Amino acid sequence: MSAPVSRRAGPLGLVIALLLLLWAEPPFVAGLRHALFDGYQKLFPRERRSAPAVVVAIDEAALERYGQWPWPRTRVAELIGRIGAARPAAIGVDLLFPEPDRFSPSAVAEEVQGLSADVARRLRALPSNDAALAAAIRGQPVVLGVAGLEARDPRFSRQPAAPPLLLRRAQDLRLRHFPGHLQSLPQIDQAAAGRGLLSVDPESSVIRRALAVAQLGDVVLPALSLEMLRVAIGAPLSISGRGSDAIEVGIGDVAIPAHADGRFWIRYGPHDPARFVSAAQVLSGGVPAAQFEQKLVLVGVTGLGLLDYQTTALGDRVPGVEIHAQILEQIFEGEFLRRPAGLRTLELALLATATLMLAFTVPTLGVGASLGLYALAMALLAGLGLEGFLAEGLLIDVAWPAIGATMVFGVVLAGALSEADAQRRALREQAARVAGELESARRIQMGLLPSPRALFAGEPRFGIDALLEPARTVGGDFYDCFMVGPDRLFFVVADVSGKGLPASLFMALSKTLLKSAARRVDDIGALMARANAEVSSENPESLFITAFAGLLDVRTGKLQFCNAGHEPPFARAPEGALERLVHEGGPPLCVLEGFEYPLAEHTLAPGEWVCVVTDGVTEAMNAAGELYGAGRLQAVLRSLPAEVEPNAMLAAVRADVARFVGEAEPSDDLTLLCLRWRGAASER
Repeated sequence: MSAPVSRRAGPLGLVIALLLLLWAEPPFVAGLRHALFDGYQKLFPRERRSAPAVVVAIDEAALERYGQWPWPRTRVAELIGRIGAARPAAIGVDLLFPEPDRFSPSAVAEEVQGLSADVARRLRALPSNDAALAAAIRGQPVVLGVAGLEARDPRFSRQPAAPPLLLRRAQDLRLRHFPGHLQSLPQIDQAAAGRGLLSVDPESSVIRRALAVAQLGDVVLPALSLEMLRVAIGAPLSISGRGSDAIEVGIGDVAIPAHADGRFWIRYGPHDPARFVSAAQVLSGGVPAAQFEQKLVLVGVTGLGLLDYQTTALGDRVPGVEIHAQILEQIFEGEFLRRPAGLRTLELALLATATLMLAFTVPTLGVGASLGLYALAMALLAGLGLEGFLAEGLLIDVAWPAIGATMVFGVVLAGALSEADAQRRALREQAARVAGELESARRIQMGLLPSPRALFAGEPRFGIDALLEPARTVGGDFYDCFMVGPDRLFFVVADVSGKGLPASLFMALSKTLLKSAARRVDDIGALMARANAEVSSENPESLFITAFAGLLDVRTGKLQFCNAGHEPPFARAPEGALERLVHEGGPPLCVLEGFEYPLAEHTLAPGEWVCVVTDGVTEAMNAAGELYGAGRLQAVLRSLPAEVEPNAMLAAVRADVARFVGEAEPSDDLTLLCLRWRGAASER
């Protein structure tokens, strides 16, 4: 397997695993999704714009005034009677009365010991509290609660009375089924105008969804809140299939979108005490009738010790009866949350798109661009989720695509960084090898150059010294000096075009050919012409060489020289002024084949010196981009004493150039050669 394929195999395997997890929906994936949906609601809770429902709360104040729960059903009957007198649209009782009231007169006659037979008989003859409650309910738009059970209870074998029901596309229904149920006593139940479901299926102890409709045995019942609405409108309940995973529950003009199992998402608003009225106030006559008129009134317990508190998607702990009120508000305000079956396909596509984009793109980008791309992907996912929620009430799960994209991004970025680190290590190792090779080449190149001071140590007739500093490890400048016979000194300073390794290789070749030509030709012009021919024939890269070559007769001081496109050297006699050895010369070597180079002559006075430099001196550049120039070089040379030795001259020029350049990178190789003719032995 090739390296690029193997690098992609890991992220692609992770992408496939993430897609399979999203498809399988294990509990932790569902938990992340629910946490995201809760986050939507916490960020943007439903605003309470209407108040169709009022909750009559059997709260702490009512319990303190009228005693602990359960109350005698005569008091519940009184409470319902007072509410009913205010002409509400419907009364929903979030309570169950499955057993006879233990406070009924007949029950008291059985329980209390020591009663006379007459008192006991009279008590048994009185109407039961259950009958009183049934009488209070009868004729009122009261909806009683029914609880679904996972097992049948033989005490409640009678099926609840079902509301009028219209079914459309019943084959799409997969309603939640409760084999058993718990309901109020038949005497009380039969007096009610409707029955509504109280049961919910908490998800991780949070009530996010409620059952709009469910099947109890063979009967389909709506939720308590929906049955209250049906009783208030006086319309039948309709259930219509909307595909494989959706139904629509209708009551008159109201349509509630739900899943095929009958559950729908609750759109929560914050807990609001304004929804509640204490039962103590109602029983004492302290609530005006207008507060209940044409309202949907819910009756339920809210006392802290009665254990009917639930956790909402907002994280609030609220009485169960408040959830029914919030459902009614949600229906009236038309704020429904939807999660169509097609969203699952969209979420898989989002996960695949985000992860594959990062998997294939991040390795080609730098760290900064990769982080920017990742942030953009996260922003797009978050924006899509929030826009869907706010605009259409769509619950789009972008949590798992975001987590999956983060995991893939981390894996791919870590791999890319690891690969980049490996490449950097390889480059460092390669650079170290190249540096070692270049250092070896530098030592070889510098070894090709003579050490004039050592070579001619003890020579009384002349002094000579030279310096070469490559701009890089190796360079194209060179110099040479050697005796041609016992009385003639040949010297040359040359500059190969370019820098670095190619120039250094051509320099080695050129130096060798020049030295060979110097040993075979007496005339300096002929020497340059011969060197031009031989070097040109070995020049596949079309490089050229500027050179200044001289042949000094150390007996007489007569200097023959030839300039091939090079900087004219400087000369100065002990009693004379600084001058330049200028003549017409010729082009650089390897520019014109067959060119006949003219020679020039200059006779040195005893003590006169000559300084030859390459353009690496005059064109040395500082950090500001300024050139050193011939003027600065002349100033340094003029400042030197008349009897200056070549090594001191080199040191002075080198130091001045270094001060000028400062910390700037060298722009070219720097080469100097200084020669001083001391005179013939007879003249000293």
